[in-house]
Amino acid sequence: MRYHIGDLDQQKLLDLYAAMLKPRMIEEKMLVLLRQGKISKWFSGIGQEAISVGVTHALKAEEYILPMHRNLGVFTSRNIPLHRLFAQWQGKQSGFTQGRDRSFHFGTQEYKIVGMISHLGPQLGVANGIALANMLKRNKQVTAVFTGEGATSEGDFHEALNVASVWSLPVLFCIENNGYGLSTPTNEQYNCENLADRARGYGMESRIIDGNNILEVYSKVDELCRTIRKRPRPILLEFKTFRMRGHEEASGTKYVPEKLMKKWAKKDPIANYESFLLDENLIAKDEIEALKERISEEINENLQMAFDEPAISSTESKELGEVYQSFKFEEFKNSSEINNIRFVDAISEGLEQSMYRHNELVLMGQDIADYGGVFKITEGFTSKFGKSRVRNTPICESVIVSAAMGLSINGMKAVVEMQFADFVSSGFNPIVNYLAKVHYRWNEKADVVIRMPCGGGVGAGPFHSQTNEAWFTKVPGLKVVYPAFPYDAKGLLNTAINDPNPVLFFEHKGLYRSVYGDVPSDYYTLPLGKASLVKEGEAVSIVSYGAGVHWALEVLEKYPEIEADLLDLCTLQPLDADAVYTSVRKTGKLIILQEDTLFGGIASDISAMVMENCFEHLDAPVRRVGSLETPVPFAKELEENYLPKKRFETALLELYKY
Repeated sequence: MRYHIGDLDQQKLLDLYAAMLKPRMIEEKMLVLLRQGKISKWFSGIGQEAISVGVTHALKAEEYILPMHRNLGVFTSRNIPLHRLFAQWQGKQSGFTQGRDRSFHFGTQEYKIVGMISHLGPQLGVANGIALANMLKRNKQVTAVFTGEGATSEGDFHEALNVASVWSLPVLFCIENNGYGLSTPTNEQYNCENLADRARGYGMESRIIDGNNILEVYSKVDELCRTIRKRPRPILLEFKTFRMRGHEEASGTKYVPEKLMKKWAKKDPIANYESFLLDENLIAKDEIEALKERISEEINENLQMAFDEPAISSTESKELGEVYQSFKFEEFKNSSEINNIRFVDAISEGLEQSMYRHNELVLMGQDIADYGGVFKITEGFTSKFGKSRVRNTPICESVIVSAAMGLSINGMKAVVEMQFADFVSSGFNPIVNYLAKVHYRWNEKADVVIRMPCGGGVGAGPFHSQTNEAWFTKVPGLKVVYPAFPYDAKGLLNTAINDPNPVLFFEHKGLYRSVYGDVPSDYYTLPLGKASLVKEGEAVSIVSYGAGVHWALEVLEKYPEIEADLLDLCTLQPLDADAVYTSVRKTGKLIILQEDTLFGGIASDISAMVMENCFEHLDAPVRRVGSLETPVPFAKELEENYLPKKRFETALLELYKY
């Protein structure tokens, strides 16, 4: 192996050696502990240390780096206290996830490291968001993100490279090509000679680097970082390397030909570099032994600290309290100036006023810039806020949601418009596995609102008509808002944007231009988790949200003799259960109306909660009404039969007479 010193001084050469040696020695110790049952799992990076160390040393301490399973050298190069790493791997309190996640599934703002989740792809989109924030801040920083050759087959990889190229984001995409995705060799994963070649299709630069040569890794990455800081752009790096142990220790390496193992063993990045330093008289053998002794002592001392820490314990209230970032609602009261406007105008006003209030707020979505979005909610926004903050996106929901997470990590806010709520399925993974879980896992906020134009009644068929709130009310860590009136829509949207937690904000597109309401012209907020009593009566409690509230009003107008409590939930998560219980205890009867299909919807949960908490107050069985258990049909006659409005009328009359 050839090493080119270039202009590196002796101290830097020795620092790189020590930086590789430490993670190797930690790994060797961890493998012993794994066999002793003192840690549960280990993903080995033995043989790949030069990549982690070289890339990290090329970055500045304030620049974010997003590692994967085998990048222990990233964490040690950022000088994270070893006892905290050891506590993390043992599930102890002083670990970065406090026992809530394992191994390298964590991040730390203190050291500007953002760990991955098992669904590998979102990591790349998060890096895009961090880099976008850097670009908007004009701070001339680079973001580096790691992935393996196996994960380059995921859609998120391609989406991330495409977006980074289109937006000229200062990202280093680092592929550690170690020959195998678990047991699957590269020739069964892709059919191009080099993964770096894929960059051409995205209009990006790329480099192929010997991942076992520490000086080549450090020097080339350092040079690229310097150029990116001057001229922001993404670059794809393919590091050729090899994994000398199993995907994780339990999987072994029997699937790897012995000849191949021997070939790569001769390319060990530490042994070869050590020989080079000795041959060049840059280090002596006794200095090496002294260095190893110091590292060994550091490892043992910090291990003992982790071992001495008691097993983790917690309480139900503490665990529940860590799911969301704490948020103290700040009430902004409205002025006396009131305008009667449409639902769609209220949403637009809320967005615009929030953009003025939060300079760090970025809007992203398909066609939302000059075109104003398919519903024209952001029409005229680019002239007021510019295209840097009102960003058209390629059609790639997954990576845009991940980018919103990255913006939040780097101190900004994001509102993502799903062109239609149906399309959120293409971005489902980062919502439910990243945004929802990030605070519980490592105390990081997800300051993201996802706008969800939804609902039927407009003849749009199966792919533009779903009201899919139940996909998300089930997921701890998400908040779900679903207003029915313009006044609530504006005030709740403003609060959702202020809230540092991820919010799914459902906007029934059938209400956009059909429902008017009195709305204050200036900025105001409404609290999440508070239902609204639209009508008051003693005969029956009606609970609904979204378009269902308006259907209920129409039916009640038809039957004025039914004096009902009509409760508009407004927010589904958190749910105002107390308002439901109060109404049911007064009327003794409950009917729940939702536009979503019935099975597994919010109505089922409310019904169960009422049965558990108000059973003795009920004078009749709880009734649930929802749409048919079919996809949303297109033809008007079929859609009318699908939607629950007529069935609600029948069920309400039956319950009233019960």
